[in-house]
Amino acid sequence: MSIAMPAVLRPRELKTNDRGNGARTTPLVTRKCGSSSMINGITAFDPGAAIGMHKHNCEESVMILDGEAIAEINGVRYPLGPNDTTWIPANVPHRFINASETEPMRIFWVYASIDATRTMIDTGEEHTIDAEHGHKPGAQA
Repeated sequence: MSIAMPAVLRPRELKTNDRGNGARTTPLVTRKCGSSSMINGITAFDPGAAIGMHKHNCEESVMILDGEAIAEINGVRYPLGPNDTTWIPANVPHRFINASETEPMRIFWVYASIDATRTMIDTGEEHTIDAEHGHKPGAQA
């Protein structure tokens, strides 16, 4: 068994993935850097942008870094600002919306499992978070 090496990650030096609908994600801690139990990253939202209602197979925590957000969690809308943080249990429908029509918004997210998935509520379509970021589970790409 090999010992994982620590990593220093600089978002400005990492690949950002366009998620469509005005959202872009920069994965940070992932399998790629050696994590075996959690993943995290930053998602930036253009003014008025939102991610569709979805759920995960594990717990998630999201902190608002910049801007004003609306967290819609299990049908309830919560206004959030910088440093406000959510904790969302597994299988609870939720989404984040940029509440501003003029300013960008950024969130920092953490999934409590390296094998996190996203299931879209409207379609039932499910993908691993790794696949969303262009990585296959277990791959060191």
